[in-house]
Amino acid sequence: MSEQPTPADTAVRQQLEPDAADGLRAYAARTRENADQLAAVLEDVAANGLPSVEGCTPWEDLRERHLARLTAQRPAVA
Repeated sequence: MSEQPTPADTAVRQQLEPDAADGLRAYAARTRENADQLAAVLEDVAANGLPSVEGCTPWEDLRERHLARLTAQRPAVA
């Protein structure tokens, strides 16, 4: 996949506002970082095999932690 988009020959692109472009670049950077982290985990599994069950966290615990984080970020509406 190319890092640069291919420009359309006949289409005129609408330019973004500077703040919107900065926000989009920040989102792209976060997405790239997350993809890099996932790729590193997959490469580790490919090189070393799956981790032992004793060394893993049950998915239920991970789910509960994630839901708690989401709840803390967004207060409940009464």
